[in-house]
Amino acid sequence: MADALHWIGGTLIALGAVWSIMGAAGVLRFPDVYTRIHAASLTDTGGATLLLLGMGFMVEPGIVTLKLFFLWAFVMLTTPAAANALAHAAFSSGHRPRIGNFQIMSDDDSDTAEDGRRT
Repeated sequence: MADALHWIGGTLIALGAVWSIMGAAGVLRFPDVYTRIHAASLTDTGGATLLLLGMGFMVEPGIVTLKLFFLWAFVMLTTPAAANALAHAAFSSGHRPRIGNFQIMSDDDSDTAEDGRRT
């Protein structure tokens, strides 16, 4: 039984590592800040969940499992909040989302001065 749990845990850890690598490739590959934030937050939540779940299968039930659960809960609470704060900061600083080959422009872009700053 212990060997089966170790195999399941190892498989989950390998899947979490692959998920994290795919997310890192997305951060490097995606065109704008919003899709990069999305890729990074999915990597944190999905990859960390698989990695921590795999580690939970590999240890004996007890205090270590409880610590892994609290670590997972911390990641689940902080990653979405950090992604939201980053996206809000990017939008506030003037970065606009891209859809396809076009960049979304707001209606009040005509209120900008010649140097690109809002008046």
